[in-house]
Amino acid sequence: MENILDIKDLRKAFKAFTLDGITFSLPRGYIMGFIGPNGSGKTTTLKLIMNLMRADAGTIEVFGQDHIRFEREIKQRIGFVYDEPVYYENLSIRRMTGLISPFYRQWNQPLYEDYLRRFDLKDDQKIKTLSKGMRTKYALALALSHGAELLIMDEPTAGLDPVFRRELLDILLEVMQREENSILFSTHITSDLDRVADYITFINQGKIVLSQEKDSLYEQYVLVKGGPQDLTDQLRRELVGVSVNSHGFEGLADHPIRGEGLVLDRPSLEDIMFFHTRGDRHGA
Repeated sequence: MENILDIKDLRKAFKAFTLDGITFSLPRGYIMGFIGPNGSGKTTTLKLIMNLMRADAGTIEVFGQDHIRFEREIKQRIGFVYDEPVYYENLSIRRMTGLISPFYRQWNQPLYEDYLRRFDLKDDQKIKTLSKGMRTKYALALALSHGAELLIMDEPTAGLDPVFRRELLDILLEVMQREENSILFSTHITSDLDRVADYITFINQGKIVLSQEKDSLYEQYVLVKGGPQDLTDQLRRELVGVSVNSHGFEGLADHPIRGEGLVLDRPSLEDIMFFHTRGDRHGA
């Protein structure tokens, strides 16, 4: 299977945080959800992919090419939706787009105008009048209008109302009908990924916890519930994480669990992320 993105042993150190040797790949034709708590390294990773900052070590290949050596060619084929896009505030959408579109050889003006209509954006609106959600819509219109094969999105649904969040996910599924496309979708709203993601990569404290097909995650993990008397020392040791209260406990296991009185259920992505990051603390 051809990979559209390959990251190997990537490292970037800051004073209070280190992205510590992360490795994962995104196959062509799939959507990968990139999840993790705030401050886990998601945005840093995306900035490194886009060469907005330089890594201390490791390699990044996009379309099989080094992301620095072939940066110009690669960025012709990437659409990037940043969580806080920066534009000239006093320009209208029309004038801002007039500055951006000439950079792309495959710019499709009719498609761009169609997205403006779908997103209810007017080309005479000034950038400074756009809400956070409207700015995301504008960034997405730009990203989808130049034939991008890889769409990289950093918290694209943050600040959007539920109706447009649903519409955005439908648009992403439309984009994926062209099987040569791939999407790397960073978000903390894991319910969005339940609907659209094929792969999940989970990062915590600068390290990759897991990176695999979403369906295999649901097969691997099990949500375990029981009363206070059911949480034995042996069971606690078997759980990835556990949350305890006066009525009982809830925990996550990464292998089959058996026991009288236990209730076993399929976890959500939010459950998996929670118990990997905070469950042990709650259960201590």
